[in-house]
Amino acid sequence: MELKRVVVTGLGAVTPLGLTAEKTWKNMLAGVSGADTIKQFDASRYKTTFACEVKDFDPSVWIDRKEVRKMDKFCQFAMASAAMAIEDSAMNLDTVDKDRIGVIFGVGIGGLRTMQEELEYYTEHRDTPKFGPFFIPKMIGDIAPGQISIKYGFHGPNYATTSACASSSNALADAFNLIRLGKANVIVSGGAEAVITDPGLGGFCSMHAVSTRNDEPQKASRPFSASRDGFVMGEGASCLILEELEHAKARGAKIYCEMVGAGLSADAYHITASHPEGLGAKLVMSEALKDAEMKPEDIDYINVHGTSTPVGDISEAKAIKDLFGEWAYKLNISSTKSMTGHLLGAAGAIEAMACVKAVQEDIVPPTINHEDGDEDPEIDYKMNFTFNKAQKRTVRAALSNTFGFGGHNACVIFKKYAG
Repeated sequence: MELKRVVVTGLGAVTPLGLTAEKTWKNMLAGVSGADTIKQFDASRYKTTFACEVKDFDPSVWIDRKEVRKMDKFCQFAMASAAMAIEDSAMNLDTVDKDRIGVIFGVGIGGLRTMQEELEYYTEHRDTPKFGPFFIPKMIGDIAPGQISIKYGFHGPNYATTSACASSSNALADAFNLIRLGKANVIVSGGAEAVITDPGLGGFCSMHAVSTRNDEPQKASRPFSASRDGFVMGEGASCLILEELEHAKARGAKIYCEMVGAGLSADAYHITASHPEGLGAKLVMSEALKDAEMKPEDIDYINVHGTSTPVGDISEAKAIKDLFGEWAYKLNISSTKSMTGHLLGAAGAIEAMACVKAVQEDIVPPTINHEDGDEDPEIDYKMNFTFNKAQKRTVRAALSNTFGFGGHNACVIFKKYAG
C-alpha cells in the first residue's frame, strides 16, 4: 500500500526554559541553562541538590481549577502542552472529524509525586489506612492521553508509551506510523514527566547517575566534556501535532516540516548502561534512515541523547562516527539536555521540537558548558558538537536520538516540507 505523508502542524511546550515552545526555543538558541537549586522540596539531604525545574507554572491557565486537583503534575504539564499545540495548529474543533484524531503520549514514570504523597499519608495513618479516590487515576501514566482526549472529545487511538527515556520518541513513532497507515488523520503526540521528588532524586542519586556539581548547577550538564559527571534531572512536557498531509492542506494548515522516518531497537545489553560500542544506537539510526529512504549524508543535524554521563556520551559518539563515516564531520551535533536537563520520558518530545525548529529556521542549538581543553580522549572532537554557541546552517533534515534504561532506543527524523 502507498503510505501517507505526515507533517507537523502544531507545537506546545512546558519546560525548564520556558512555558511555551517559542520561549523554550529562544532560550535554547541563547544557550540558557534551566538548572538551579531545587525549590519544590528540601533536597539538602541528598548528594545532588539541584535540577532543571519548570518555573512559574500555573495549571489553572490551561485546566479548570476543579480538575487540577485530580491530576498529578506530569499530567498538568501534558494538558498544557497539548492545549498550546492544538491552539498553534489552528484546527477548527467544531468541524474536524474527532473520530479520526488520536492522542499518544510518552510517560517514563508517571505520578511519582502522587505515589509519594499517598504513601506518606498511609505511613502516618497505618492503623486506619485511607487512600485518596484520585490516587490511582492521578498516578498511572496513561492518564495523560486519556485526560487530553476527554477534554477535546478525540475518539481516535489513545494510549501511553513507556520505554524510559525513549518513551516520547516511541509515542511519536507510533503516531507517525498510524497516520501513514491511514488509521488517523491527526494525532496529538508528545511526552510528559514530573519526577523531581524525594524518591525520584534519591533513586537517581543512589545509582550515581546524576551530577553532583552543586556549587555550579548551571554548568553541571556538560555532554561530551571530559569533566561530565552525570545527568541533570529535568521536568516538563512537549507536544507535536502530527497530521496527514492532505488533511493539513485541505484545511489550510501551516506546516512546520515533514516527519519522514522512525527507528526502534534494543541494546539487549544492560538494565541501565548503553552498549559501550553503541551497537543499539547505530542500529536505531540506521533503521530510521532506512524507513525515511534517506542516506547518512541527507542529515544535517543530530539532536543526540547526550545526557552528560561518562559512558553514554562515548557510545553515542562512536555510533554516529561508525554509521555516518566522513559525513560525521560535516553535520552538526548538539545535546539540548545541556540546557533543559534530562526530561526522562518527555525528553524525546522536547528534542523532537528542537529538531522541527532547527529544520524550520536553519539554525542548530548549542551544547553548552564545554570549556577549552576539557576533552575526553575517547571522543573524536573533529565532529562538530556545536559547543557553546548556536550555528546557522541549512538544515535539510534533522534526526533525534533517545535511549532508555532497559536498552530501549528510538530515533525520529524530520525534514523540510517540499510540497
